[in-house]
Amino acid sequence: MPRFFKSGLGILLLLLILFMLSKVQYILQPVGVMITTILAPILIAGVLYYLLSPIVRLIMRAKVPKTLAILFVFLSFIGFLTGGIVFLYPIIQEQLLSLANYLPTLAKDVMNLIKDLQHSPFTARFAEEATKFDLEQRLTDILGNVGDMATTIGTSTLKIFDILTSTIIVIITVPFVLFYMLKDGENLPKRIVRLTPKRYRHDIDGILSKINTGLSAFIQGQIIVSMFVGVCVYIWYLLIGLDNALVLALIALFTNLIPFIGPFIGTLPGVIMGLIQDPYMALYVILGVLIIQQIESNLISPQVMGRKLDVHPVTVILLLLIAGSVAGFLGLLLALPTYTVLKVIVSHIYGRLMEDDE
Repeated sequence: MPRFFKSGLGILLLLLILFMLSKVQYILQPVGVMITTILAPILIAGVLYYLLSPIVRLIMRAKVPKTLAILFVFLSFIGFLTGGIVFLYPIIQEQLLSLANYLPTLAKDVMNLIKDLQHSPFTARFAEEATKFDLEQRLTDILGNVGDMATTIGTSTLKIFDILTSTIIVIITVPFVLFYMLKDGENLPKRIVRLTPKRYRHDIDGILSKINTGLSAFIQGQIIVSMFVGVCVYIWYLLIGLDNALVLALIALFTNLIPFIGPFIGTLPGVIMGLIQDPYMALYVILGVLIIQQIESNLISPQVMGRKLDVHPVTVILLLLIAGSVAGFLGLLLALPTYTVLKVIVSHIYGRLMEDDE
């Protein structure tokens, strides 16, 4: 049977299966609820597993029992996290309040900028459309509807309670899931392989090994690189005297977890704060972040993450556009690791099909 015919037949069968599944959503809904319920604890525990498992293995080299090594890493991690929260919380709270006080000034400056642009000779031809838009009137209408927001907030109380409950459940379950991942995670691929037919065990073992290597490189590397960027940005913001340096550096740290576009998103709040203080300060922010990103992309990332992912920048952009539209911020975080897993599986299956044709 020709290879292209088999590929087309496989695609048609896949589409048929998806079509049939769409007709029995009432059956799959409980499965979807179950998956979404356990997804968050597994994802968080999985990230921490790849972060902490090298430390556990390092401690075990000193002939320390595995359970004791895991408990030691647990207690050290919790202590480090608690200490960081206790130390940083007052500073973050103070800077967040300062940022909140900046918001009215920022809104006023933006309105003045819009008015200046409307009267600028460079934007004269757009003045008529800008007048029709009547931005001030629309802002007034929005402010006039603030009273209606109280009703919306009241009806949303139950949803907020559900979110808090789900968060508490995740916080409680993650340590248990993580403990058993650290204890038995290395044996999980072997158990999966044993469940497959003997003729496929070698292929499944190879796929799982490549997936584990790719995810390990991505998660460990991305966290280390983001920590590097966050610390360097914080030091730079302190050196140039930027207000609210810690909060802005934390924003840069977390947004750097998003591939490719994360650094641009994380730099924007610093640039805005710099413009509020002094236009030259915004230039200093951009200059410093550009230097840090160059060091990260040319020196740190190749050493930490290597070239194991091998994803073209255009592919990354398309993945982020699709994932962001489908799943929002979570999609941006999971786009590249999900693509890495699917790429390994598809590449391996395609390779086997080519070997069979030969």
